[in-house]
Amino acid sequence: MSKVGFSPADILVPKDGKMSGWSVVACDQYTSEPEYWERVKKTVGDAPSTLHMILPEVYLEEKGVSDRINGINKTMQSYLDGGIFRKLSDSYLYVERTLAPGKVRHGLIGKLDLEEYDYAAGTQSLVRPTEGTVESRLPPRIKVRENAPLETPHIMVLIDDFMRGVIEPLATKTAHMEQVYGFDLMENGGNIKGWAVDSQTRDEIDAALFYLSTGLTSHHEKFVQGKEPLLIAVGDGNHSLATAKACFEQLKNTMPKEQWKNHPARYALVELVNVHDAAMEFEPIHRVLFGVDSEKVLAELKKYYRVSLSDNGGQSFEYIAGSKRERLYIEEPPSQLAVGTLQQFIDWYLAKFGGSVDYIHGDEVVEHLAKNEGTIGFLLPVMKKSQLFPTVLLDGALPRKTFSMGHAYEKRYYLECREIR
Repeated sequence: MSKVGFSPADILVPKDGKMSGWSVVACDQYTSEPEYWERVKKTVGDAPSTLHMILPEVYLEEKGVSDRINGINKTMQSYLDGGIFRKLSDSYLYVERTLAPGKVRHGLIGKLDLEEYDYAAGTQSLVRPTEGTVESRLPPRIKVRENAPLETPHIMVLIDDFMRGVIEPLATKTAHMEQVYGFDLMENGGNIKGWAVDSQTRDEIDAALFYLSTGLTSHHEKFVQGKEPLLIAVGDGNHSLATAKACFEQLKNTMPKEQWKNHPARYALVELVNVHDAAMEFEPIHRVLFGVDSEKVLAELKKYYRVSLSDNGGQSFEYIAGSKRERLYIEEPPSQLAVGTLQQFIDWYLAKFGGSVDYIHGDEVVEHLAKNEGTIGFLLPVMKKSQLFPTVLLDGALPRKTFSMGHAYEKRYYLECREIR
């Protein structure tokens, strides 16, 4: 499985207890809503919980962060020493997350080989980020992980399995697998169920992943020149995965290869999801410019690109400025996606003329903001799921804030753990 970078892991889950209190949403959600995290603290109380093993980013600017981190490490060790975990050795966990009625996302918990992942710009690694990594966001995360005995993931990685041969077959086999957990997640997170994959099914998963990998390699050799195969793309939690990579690279400098190549910190626990899963939905993230002259923005845009008001079959996006609203078509765009083409212009314009940009979910919010003086909004089209892998392959990491994989409450919750020391 070293050829695919994803393999079974020694997975830790609580033996018993209040699972809905144990599992909390990713630390990078609700960063402007401290009241959310206060509610979570009241729900959890002093009971064992992943809340006590993470540092919600809403608290990053507060005093005492170092003390919080020390407390996190002590809590992790106390959970290990206290025997609250059950270990599923060399195993996968099949997961079904019910997000809304009729909307179930299917995933597979396993470990990702950090030797096959790189977050550097222009990387050709087997596992790649879908968006650029902001390295200034890593130091506080590194402080949490570098001395931690455990990891608990909110990382979701994607495969482009249009034949649905890796994860989807597991839905028909749950009657023959042990259900490890099944409960409602707090704060409208829906329901989650997890099954321990038996050894025969594990081997079938490995074979399907290897088949997907070899088919991809064969396709690249025939049709894609100068690009290495992309098997796994990071969907959510890229900065957490980059943190794991940075910590592992530091560790490698302290020991010979024979030690680090088998060290548990070489791997990171993740959830693998098929980008073609019916419950996987991409939503556009729009742009609004503030402190600008909208007429000047449009004039410079028309100098920067060849712009048409009639459909030429190319990329397009809408702008809204006051009462004006039009769709613009870009001839010979430089990016595979409209968002990349627009972001290139925005970065250039703001650097030259000033102003600021915000990234907005929802058409109606953009429409409201763009009515104000000195503001212009751009509505971007939805990126098709089928575009993700080809675009990352050809263009590299996507522009920041290209798409969203659902609402905050649909993000991955912390639940499973793994020892990393």
